Order: sequence, then structure tokens, then C-alpha cells
Amino acid sequence: MKLFKNFIDKLEIMRFEDILTNDDVLDGLWDMHFDECTPIQEQAIPVIMEGRDLLACAQTGTGKTAAYLLPVINMLADGGYPDDAINCVVMAPTRELAQQIDRQLQGFAYFMPVSGMAIYGGTDGYAYEQQRKSLKMGADVVIATPGRLLAHLSMGYVDLSKVSFFILDEADRMLDMGFYDDIMQIVARLPKERQTLLFSATMPPKIQQMASKILKDPIEVKLAVSKPAEKIKQSAYICYEPQKLLILKKIFNENPPQRVIVFSSSKLKVKNLARELRSKNIKIAEMHSDLDQDKRDDVMLDFKAGKIQVIVATDILARGIDVDDIEMVVNYDVPREAEDYVHRIGRTARANRDGRAVTFVSPEEMGKLKRIERLLENEIPKEEIPAEFGEAPVLKNTAFSHKNRGKGNKGSRSDKNSKNSKNSKNRRSYNGRNRKKLGNEQKQPAV
Repeated sequence: MKLFKNFIDKLEIMRFEDILTNDDVLDGLWDMHFDECTPIQEQAIPVIMEGRDLLACAQTGTGKTAAYLLPVINMLADGGYPDDAINCVVMAPTRELAQQIDRQLQGFAYFMPVSGMAIYGGTDGYAYEQQRKSLKMGADVVIATPGRLLAHLSMGYVDLSKVSFFILDEADRMLDMGFYDDIMQIVARLPKERQTLLFSATMPPKIQQMASKILKDPIEVKLAVSKPAEKIKQSAYICYEPQKLLILKKIFNENPPQRVIVFSSSKLKVKNLARELRSKNIKIAEMHSDLDQDKRDDVMLDFKAGKIQVIVATDILARGIDVDDIEMVVNYDVPREAEDYVHRIGRTARANRDGRAVTFVSPEEMGKLKRIERLLENEIPKEEIPAEFGEAPVLKNTAFSHKNRGKGNKGSRSDKNSKNSKNSKNRRSYNGRNRKKLGNEQKQPAV
């Protein structure tokens, strides 16, 4: 695989008009107040426009959705593709992510006759019938979860023989959820001559293996692999389990929450924690697998509207939610996998905003903290436990413990994020095009 040149250190930030060709696409972006590309867009879009297969590693919140939707829309708008066929299939692991991608598609394609349809489960008979009609008639872009698309394929009315673009979003999560066989069944229905794009937040061996089977001579783009956004202020409390709730309540007393997600390890703990926080007159909601899809949708709508201040959730909410102004993420329990920590805290500090991530670590969870710090190649700063909550556990044998430095341990590696901070640049206005601006002047977040 060839490694595409990294443009991040260039003096000039690339603009969309430099790499996209369709005026209607550019008009839509201008009206949405998008002008300059994010790094993943800057690297991926030219590759896609050249017709090459792509293997991209980029975390959520970096603008990867636009990185694949915009060039595909651009090429579809330029013409040369059948009007009555499915031209692009986007695979997503969850209903929430499929809905998010569909909303972005509708926004980007507002000025163009490019049709799209989201295909996912958990719907009623009417929605299923709408999905069936769209698939049968041939929507330009189909955004689907693997299981539901296979269900439609098994009925015999879905033709994927003319698909030109096949896109896997959050491929690592789809494999973690057991969708490998489903994906390969779908791939078997696709034409051999197609352009395939694979986006993943991590690049474990199983992703590399699948990529070798479905991609042809791909360009590989790697961006900030498994590293949180620089603007996330991370910290951890080393505490006993009973102290976690006391610390959380104190945090909320000192800084009343406006839009916060608290992650816990199980449905039972989510329910108990939500009950405790409601007693503090906090507008709170739960998010876990016991809730049906309509209830989940209602919770997210209320959260975006500000009717809910705090969501207590399992990892069902760690990826694929479209909320860009979450002020803080709390890891009430340390996630089992270090990669999950990155996905959880990636809910905050999106679109270049500031954010905060707080993690509570009991003595039994110290091993998980060590793995996270090894992945980050940095120590997570530790907070002092308030004296009124009793003694804290003794901090021992962390991956980057200050006490152990100079005693045979490696200590902390250099902070790569501080080196990268010099590469940040002020956004510049769109030059070279005289387009009217619609709506307010606020910049839209990376999507």
C-alpha cells in the first residue's frame, strides 16, 4: 500500500474549491460556511477524486464524513452514472450513525438532484416499505447497516450490480460487532469494478486483513491514529468505588452541567447512577440497550435541544452521535479497552472546540489506566481527592508514575501534542468566489 503524502505541515491550508470541481457542490458548501478542509478531507478527497481505493485511519470528529461524501456527490453531480440505479453504498455499524450520515448527505446535496436513503432496523412497517421502494427504484446513495441491507437483499428486489462507490465507515466497530460475514456477503453482490473506501478509527490486523480482500491497490491515509483531540483537557481521580459518586456530585455542584455524557460499565450501574443524580435536581436521561429505538431518538433530541443536561450511558453512545457542543465526558468506570477511552472522550472538543474529560479510577481499574496511558504515550494528569471524602488509594505502578521515575521505569514520553500545536492556523476567508451567504455567520462543525 502506498502512503499518501501528509499535507498537514504545508504553509497553505487547502480550500474545497481547490479540490472539488462542481459549482453546485461549492455553492452548497459556501452557504453552509465551509471553506477550508480539515486534514482528513485535505488528504482523502484528492485520492477519491482520482478514482483510487482508499484506506483511511481517522477518529470521529475530524470531518471524515465529508471527506467521503463530498467527492462522491461531486462525481455524481458531474454525471455519467445511471439515474435508476444504486450508485453508492455506505455501510455504517449503527442506526444512529446511518441517520447522521444521511443528514449530512441531505445538507451537502441540497442544490443537486442526488437522492439518498438511510436503511436501518428498528422501524415500523411504513418505514420498511419506504426503504423497499427507494432500494427498488435506485437511490443514488444508500446508507445502511449491514443486517438490514442483507434483509432487503434476501427479498430479491435490490440490485447492487451498478454500484460505483462502496464505503465502509467505522469499519473497526463493524468488525467488533460481528458484521464481518455480513459485509463480505454484501461485497459479493457488488461489481468487481468499483471504487472502495474504508474508514476506521483504529487499524488492527483484522482491518488490514479485510482491506486486503476488498481494496485494490489502495492509497493509505493515517491521521492522528488513536489520539484524542488536542483541545480535550484530560484528568483522572484515583479513588475508591464509593468515592466516585461523591466526586461527581461535587463536580456538578461547582460547575452545573449543561451538556455532559457520563459513561458507565453496565446497564445496572447506568440506571442506579441516573437515579442518584436525579435526586440532585439534574435533568438527566439514560441511554442503554434496554431502551427501544424511539426512546433513544427522543433522548438525543432532548439532549440537543437542551432539555436534558446529562446523559448516563453505556458504550452504546461512544460513537456515531451527532452532537458537537458536549462540554464534558465523564468516565465513571474506566473502559475495558484503551481504544474505547479514545472514542468516549472524542464526544467532546469536536469541531475545534474546547472540552473536558474526567476519569474515575478505582484500585481494580489501575491496569486499564496503564493501558490507556501507554496508548496515549502520555500520562493523564491526576486530580486530588477532596479531603472530606476520606483517604485516596496510593498511586502505584502507573505507566507514567512520577514517583517511579528514575527508579528503573521509563517515565513519560515526550508530549507529541505540544509539538503539533504549532501547526494550528487561523481560518481564512473563502477567496476567488463571489457567493451570497445564507443564514447566520457561525462556522459549521467538521462532519
